[in-house]
Amino acid sequence: MSLFDQKALLMSIHPFDLLGERMIEQLMTHMDIAYYPKETVLIAPRVRAQSLCIIIKGIVNETIEGELQNVYGERDSFDPNALIYGNTQSTFMVAEDLICYELPKESFLNLLQDVESFQNYFMQDFITKHQNLKERQHQNELTPFMVSRVDEIYLHAPCFVDATLSIKKALHEMAQKDSEVILVRDGASIGIVTDTNLREKVLLCEKSTQDPIGDIATFGLVTIEKSDFLFNALLLFTKHGVKRLIVVEDDTIVGILEQLDLLSHFANHTHLIAASIDRARNIEELHNTQRSLTHLISSLTSKGVKIRYISKLVSQLNSKMYAKVFEMVVPLELQNKCALIVMGSEGRGEQILRTDQDNALIIRDGEDETQFEPYMMKFNEHLLQLGFPKCSGNVMVSNPYWRRSVFGYKTVISEWVESLDEEALLCLSIFLDASCVAGDESLLIRCREYICEHFEGRSDVLAHLAKSALVFETPLTLFSRFVLERALHEGELDIKKGGIFAIVHGIRILALEHKILSTNTTQRIKELNNSGLFDKQFASELIEAYDTLLEIRLRSMLLQQQKSQEQNYINPNLFSKTHRDLLKDAFRIVNTFKKFLTYHFHLEMVV
Repeated sequence: MSLFDQKALLMSIHPFDLLGERMIEQLMTHMDIAYYPKETVLIAPRVRAQSLCIIIKGIVNETIEGELQNVYGERDSFDPNALIYGNTQSTFMVAEDLICYELPKESFLNLLQDVESFQNYFMQDFITKHQNLKERQHQNELTPFMVSRVDEIYLHAPCFVDATLSIKKALHEMAQKDSEVILVRDGASIGIVTDTNLREKVLLCEKSTQDPIGDIATFGLVTIEKSDFLFNALLLFTKHGVKRLIVVEDDTIVGILEQLDLLSHFANHTHLIAASIDRARNIEELHNTQRSLTHLISSLTSKGVKIRYISKLVSQLNSKMYAKVFEMVVPLELQNKCALIVMGSEGRGEQILRTDQDNALIIRDGEDETQFEPYMMKFNEHLLQLGFPKCSGNVMVSNPYWRRSVFGYKTVISEWVESLDEEALLCLSIFLDASCVAGDESLLIRCREYICEHFEGRSDVLAHLAKSALVFETPLTLFSRFVLERALHEGELDIKKGGIFAIVHGIRILALEHKILSTNTTQRIKELNNSGLFDKQFASELIEAYDTLLEIRLRSMLLQQQKSQEQNYINPNLFSKTHRDLLKDAFRIVNTFKKFLTYHFHLEMVV
């Protein structure tokens, strides 16, 4: 490898890219190129590290007590901790013939001493490390602009009319179909009528609206294939100076792509999805927004948007979907006599991709509860059509248990609080995350106030609730290796049980204890910090760890396109070393939080 290639390689690897060009050149004088055959042990508990290795070619496996922890490939480096601390629990063995640069231990430690930014990378605190690593990861990913296709964006439905139809009748057709333009058939030819045609050829020329629409149409459409890249669509808009393209599939017109929609799609096309939900007149039209929503999630993730903001955005759009279906199936006279609530991740505003339904109906006292049944059955049917799976625990408005009056909920809340059995505590936990998406929100507020009243001085119930956060073991050993499944999900771990649940549930119970009405986990952590329960450092670490767990879970779902029942299982080895390190750090914070809960609620005394 030439000196130029060596220099270019080092400057492309983080954290060496933090060093100046001159320092890189100086560093190169201390480095050697080494070759090691397969199965060579480079570092182990009894084999001290002598240098920092930067892989040019080959693979190195890191194991602890025979279990694989990390796989290092081209441009990866190892093991700074063994150099800094002088020992390691890991064994680094060559899995595929290795060619690497070696930076001697003394040179590496001197570099840490002399360059603050380099030192910070290896010695920085949890929060800074996570934020920096995430930023680096997002900078290295492809923009979705280059790989997105036309069929992934919202397309306007075409409105076809015959060329002989009068302008007035054609405009009625256009309004009836809520279209932006009119496509005009004249034999084998198809033209287009836009606002510009109407302004210049009708209003300004005082043309009669009884004249044929074909007289004012523009023929010679600019088309694009549905499977083509959006980048090519942008080129066509620029080349032809048009504001819309006709989208075709096998020579058949399937939609219209607006220039504004294209530009909005890459800035933030959320409002287009929201608008399509608002405009929907039936379930089939609502169904078309699902693909756009999935693309939005993928796009925002690629751009480095924090997962908590993505989940809030998705939850808001899903709430609009719920409200729209509610509006479609429930008669207007009944809509303000009840409150449609969502629970679970939806209620917390933390929904990412669609998971099981968790919804309920609160009915105003004095109303006939049976009259709502047929509408709620239809409501759940429509949600199933839209891709919201049934709740395995039957927590849905189609279940009479989750469809009752305010008085009925107060009665069952009292039963939950007094019972302390597993099912009752589960129901109470679910209800604590409730959020109203349609109807009269005051009905939910009255139920929430009733819950707070019942927890005055009830430390016994709070402790029993909090203990559930410790039910699942964190899948990380004392030596920082992942604990993976060996049966059906061999080589995988359940990220929800292993980390997400402990944070969500523990924070939920602490929020209940402190009468915090927010349902969002991050917001609850912030308010608990404001109340003095947490210091700012620990609150920030919890938020960062929670974000990390949700992001890695989302990436796994997008990567593997898992079905809802499998979406919590991830294979750490499918992720980069950066993400594996982030995951391990997040699990360490989970363990610290569990210790806090144990101390705070005296859980060692709870049977």
